[in-house]
Amino acid sequence: MTRDELEHAIRAACEIAQDDEVYIFGSQAILGQFPEAPAALRQSAEVDVSPRHRVDRVDAIDGAIGELSSFHDAFGFYVHGLPIEAAKLPSGWEHRVIRVQDPIGTRGKTGLCLEAHDLAASKLAAFRDKDRDFVRVLLKERLIKPTVLRARLRTLPVTADLRKRLSTWLGITAQEIQARSD
Repeated sequence: MTRDELEHAIRAACEIAQDDEVYIFGSQAILGQFPEAPAALRQSAEVDVSPRHRVDRVDAIDGAIGELSSFHDAFGFYVHGLPIEAAKLPSGWEHRVIRVQDPIGTRGKTGLCLEAHDLAASKLAAFRDKDRDFVRVLLKERLIKPTVLRARLRTLPVTADLRKRLSTWLGITAQEIQARSD
């Protein structure tokens, strides 16, 4: 996915949701902070969005421009409407979102993209292989700092056991990356 495609997704989702703002909280939120993110981070053909004000329109987004829609066929990517509550997010995330808005690309509509450390924490909370791989690339490319990510992990709404597991994974992974770069 490209930043232009993300902007297209924002304007389409806002139009369908009848909302001027949508949260972007899946992997492609990285394009908010890093428009030229490494290709390894831009592999998904899916943009996860939630209308900020018209949460009742989530299903309308999924139905109109979701997977296997004519939008998906025409553009090669799709927009997955989900409630923001579907993601596990660190405390304060909403104050750190990266605003994606311009008069042409988004037609004045706004995508509120998760900040990279918040995105990484959310990905780790799911703890799937693909999510750990995504965070590993963020760390390797130095797009996030382990110390900041560790602080965000401490504020995730997850069990203490999972929080400890995530912190352990982060410590081991950060050391491995550091050892390879030395």
